[in-house]
Amino acid sequence: MSTLVLLRHGESQWNLENRFTGWVDVPLTPKGEQEAARAGERLKAYHFDLAFTSALKRAQETLRIALERNGQVDLPITRDEALNERHYGDLQGLNKAETAERFGADQVKIWRRSFDVPPPNGESLKDTAARTLPYYEGQIAPLLRAGRNVLVVAHGNSLRSIVMAIDGLTPEQVVELNLATGVPIVYEMDEALHVTSKTLLD
Repeated sequence: MSTLVLLRHGESQWNLENRFTGWVDVPLTPKGEQEAARAGERLKAYHFDLAFTSALKRAQETLRIALERNGQVDLPITRDEALNERHYGDLQGLNKAETAERFGADQVKIWRRSFDVPPPNGESLKDTAARTLPYYEGQIAPLLRAGRNVLVVAHGNSLRSIVMAIDGLTPEQVVELNLATGVPIVYEMDEALHVTSKTLLD
């Protein structure tokens, strides 16, 4: 048996400002720091063998704060841009409401929520999955099969693509999937990586 915990970073400054963030390296807000601390408190019952995070500081800071609260500050950590948020291309930095006014709400919803339609010069969720899932299969899944407990702190869309694979969601189903900031998702798995339980620590 192994445990996999997926945690979306706490609220970032651009989450607060309702901007498309993508790969822009923005910090956590004070609320985001509180969400990270709360996640760490809720994970105190879990012992991890190692952690993975993205190359972006909002995820790295969430991990650091959560581990401080969890009491596992010496945990080995691997950082990789394969776990970065989806790249929003020309939309990065733009306010979401203003973007809807400019391009139309329906078009922006397609860019944001569809599985395979990317924003201009950016990534779709399908594109994001094309980098996150090989990384998950190559780096994280073997550890889980070996019985290790793993914490992954990343982003809404990079984690949505992993949840899609683990839960067996269709492209239509994943469109409706939302991951809250700072709320751990706990999977218990057997040696074949079949999920035996899934819990939201909200």
